[in-house]
Amino acid sequence: MFVLQIGLIGLCIALLPLSYVWVKADDSKFRKLVWVTTFLTLDLVMFGGFTRLTDSGLGCPDWPGCYGTSSPFIAHAQIAAAHAAMPTGPVSMTKAWIEMIHRYFATAIGVLIIAQTLIAWVARVKRRPLRVSPWWPTSLLLLICVQGAFGAWTVTMKLQPVIVTTHLLLGLALLGALGWLAARQTPVPAYEPEAARFRAAALAGLILLIAQIALGGWVSTNYAVLACTDFPTCNGQWIPPMDFAHGFHLWRALGMTSDGDVITQDALVAIHWTHRTFAVIVVAYLAWLALKLRRFESLRRPANGVLLVVAIQFVTGLSNIVLQWPLPIAVAHNGGAAVLLLLAVMLNFRTAYSRPGRAVVSDKPAARDAAPA
Repeated sequence: MFVLQIGLIGLCIALLPLSYVWVKADDSKFRKLVWVTTFLTLDLVMFGGFTRLTDSGLGCPDWPGCYGTSSPFIAHAQIAAAHAAMPTGPVSMTKAWIEMIHRYFATAIGVLIIAQTLIAWVARVKRRPLRVSPWWPTSLLLLICVQGAFGAWTVTMKLQPVIVTTHLLLGLALLGALGWLAARQTPVPAYEPEAARFRAAALAGLILLIAQIALGGWVSTNYAVLACTDFPTCNGQWIPPMDFAHGFHLWRALGMTSDGDVITQDALVAIHWTHRTFAVIVVAYLAWLALKLRRFESLRRPANGVLLVVAIQFVTGLSNIVLQWPLPIAVAHNGGAAVLLLLAVMLNFRTAYSRPGRAVVSDKPAARDAAPA
């Protein structure tokens, strides 16, 4: 019963953006819905980072409810008892609410993607032009189901780092796929043919960024942000003592080695140092790529966005170390990575559709009536 109640809460939350899309004057309700879902998914990714950074991942130690209920209000007695038994533990009323709000909004995103899927299949049956195959939102629906499963395992496996990191990466994969779908639905400017030469370079930038985000997730889920307390050196050394074998052993409990011992500081240093060092490569490459692409009118906005967000990421990453990991800056650093991923997806979309013969969406009525891609 409580699962149904959680679903109804998610539906009620989703009705707000759905109502906005319905009443908003727009020639394409589906396009507006995709963009709204993309924006809310970005917010959800940032709130997921906030949940992790406030140690609220086990605020409700079961899934999908909270002590077998749909709300911390109902589970107040159990939460109070758990907090009294362990005041510094993972359960408190505040953490329970943070965790459940994250679950409510994740459910709402699922409802919005279900709506996209239904609209796409109805359009296919009625032969209405939609500029997208219905299999695309259907794939997103499957992806969010897998993401939900990893969300459950995050709780039941007690924040095991590889599960939490995979949960993060799947959330960003969903965000990136929604960004691509949103770009595909949006009118685009005319492309310069020369931009197509940078397709491989843009794809390489996206791959490097994904690798860096995975390393950043591994730092966060292992609580290795403060393993190096200075910059540009790490604990006073350019190459400090490091334990890569234990630091990057994937299948192990949080704070433990694969042998069941407490993870060493050298292992945490290895995790942090690798993320920091690889960031130099990624920042340099993305800055070079953005400077090259901004000379094309069709790519100037996302390229300028990449330059801006890369600079912000450098500042927030450095501030996390110097200021000892303040929560607002840590959340901003997580959110910046998600925004940078969206911008990289936009650059890849626009360079991919710069090739001769590739259909692009324009403001012209004839293009809007084209067959779905």
